[in-house]
Amino acid sequence: MVKRVAVLLSGCGVYDGTEIHEASAVLVHLSRAGAEVKMFAPDVDQMHVVNHCEGKPTEEKRNVLQESARIARGDVADLAKLDAAAFDAAIIPGGFGVAKNLSDWAVKEKTSTIQPQVEKLLKAFHRAGKPLGLCCISPVLAAKAFPGCEITVGHDKECERWPYAKTAGSLKEMGCKHVNKDVGEVHVDIKNKLVTTSAFMCKARVHEVFDGIGLMVKEVLKLA
Repeated sequence: MVKRVAVLLSGCGVYDGTEIHEASAVLVHLSRAGAEVKMFAPDVDQMHVVNHCEGKPTEEKRNVLQESARIARGDVADLAKLDAAAFDAAIIPGGFGVAKNLSDWAVKEKTSTIQPQVEKLLKAFHRAGKPLGLCCISPVLAAKAFPGCEITVGHDKECERWPYAKTAGSLKEMGCKHVNKDVGEVHVDIKNKLVTTSAFMCKARVHEVFDGIGLMVKEVLKLA
């Protein structure tokens, strides 16, 4: 049977939306596996807009759904219309949009909250026993939605290769079990049907991130 997968986007661009290489990798691997894919994004304003040449915020305003349409080639639906019953699994690529537009993790970290539509999505899939795939920073959503879950954002000791390793410490403080994994590996929380991989939480080459996401997609489809 063809697996139906919802992919949740958070804008377009690593610093204020979805990480484009990660989204593309998810879509390529799902396509290769023969999955039926539908993309969604919340119809809300971005937290802010970042000039990606300078890495600095601008005064511009942009809409998350409209920006996500750039990645989806226009074929994206409002997250409010997502019916978990119509899908076998959901996957959320990373990028700072997860921490800025799908939640406020970027400014509040451990005390952050998830955007209500996103939280509803996560809990609907979880309640139905359907798997969730999360990469890069997006596992923080699972940490907030499912206390005590098992996830990975890579390694927990900061170094040149792992510049965002402090995130793992925050997840541990929240009561989650963080499992150290390299960029080409995933962690599968069987109980909660969560599949996580570090992606660009690691300073890795693009093909390494692509391969790790491929393994995440494979494990998600196995659980679906």
